[in-house]
Amino acid sequence: MAKRGVEEVVVVALEEKGGAMAVVVEEKEQKEEKENEKEEEEAHPYAFHVSGPRNVAKPNWRDLINSSWKDTNYKRSVIACFIQAVYLLELDRQENRTVETALAPKWWMTFKYKLTQTLTDERDGSIFGAVLEWDQSAALADFVLIRPSGAPKAVLVLRGTLLKGPTIRRDIEDDLRFLAWESLKGSVRFKGALEALRTVAERYGSSNVCIAGHSLGAGFALQVGKALAKEGIFVDAHLFNPPSISIAMSLRNIGEKAGFAWKRLKSMLPSSSEPQADCDEEIKDNSLKSWLGNIYGDKASMGLKQWVPHLYVNNSDYICCHYTDPEGTTEENEANKENTSPTNGQVAAKLFVMSKGKQKFLEAHGLEQWWSDDLDLQLAINKSKLISRQLKSLYSLPASQVTKRQR
Repeated sequence: MAKRGVEEVVVVALEEKGGAMAVVVEEKEQKEEKENEKEEEEAHPYAFHVSGPRNVAKPNWRDLINSSWKDTNYKRSVIACFIQAVYLLELDRQENRTVETALAPKWWMTFKYKLTQTLTDERDGSIFGAVLEWDQSAALADFVLIRPSGAPKAVLVLRGTLLKGPTIRRDIEDDLRFLAWESLKGSVRFKGALEALRTVAERYGSSNVCIAGHSLGAGFALQVGKALAKEGIFVDAHLFNPPSISIAMSLRNIGEKAGFAWKRLKSMLPSSSEPQADCDEEIKDNSLKSWLGNIYGDKASMGLKQWVPHLYVNNSDYICCHYTDPEGTTEENEANKENTSPTNGQVAAKLFVMSKGKQKFLEAHGLEQWWSDDLDLQLAINKSKLISRQLKSLYSLPASQVTKRQR
């Protein structure tokens, strides 16, 4: 009996040992599985080290002497990376990625920024924007003692349309809203973005804040930034592939061409020279420059031009290419002075045009091109009819605001 008892103990011990070995094997398999997942994440096409910029360095102690943010190419590339982060925030949410496997953080952490707020669409819970702020603690770890000159304290970034099941419906709704009315003010995203931008502008000062967006997000950024500019709050704005096509714009173009044709026809009809001269004089008196000068004076007129957004467009992208259309012929400009921008030498926006010849739409409309190494940009010197139209309301204030400024 005693011998048998010893054998039973041995069997039990072996079983326990086998169980322990099974646990060890299971833990090892789980560890290998996590490592494989990590390798897959690192090889993900949207991982920062895979598709991110190659020649854009993260902040270091040298920025204390000569800030990289003073380089316009560096600034454009980093801000484009921030927008990519918002796209990935929503993708991470849809694909249930964990903190360890999330793709988005690398796109802001590399440049010593941190996520302080996500903007979600209350209709479907999707993330459409984010507020990124300078991360002083992370910067100190790399001996960057102060924020580099030119680096914004806070950046509000807005993504464009994401053709994925959970969010495509609401994205398309806002796309159609812009297509129909050329206005996004009726969207809940407009309200959320405006509140977020106003909050950070009040906290850090408008000169330390930036707003940026891509595609539909650029449309929101332009209209939100313009709304604050009307209140006298001017923030830095960077708009990538902003939408330029709408039914409302097409109808206005038809109306303008019809009006121009009618004026040309009237000019060819027999009439007294005096009324025609009076008409010409009236057009000149009603020009935007004269109107502003008479009401505000030169000093006030200069104050209305402090908001200068940066627009980045690709000629092969049919969504944004109309921003490169000039204001028109000399005759059209004379007949439609109300649509022209101020002519005292200051521009209403900086338009950067990129063209590599004929490109496929997805490549021309993509965000990745704006941090690529072979990017060749040209600052457009011609006046853009669409920019003048988009910003026209900044130079024609309502009567209540005119009274307020005169006091």
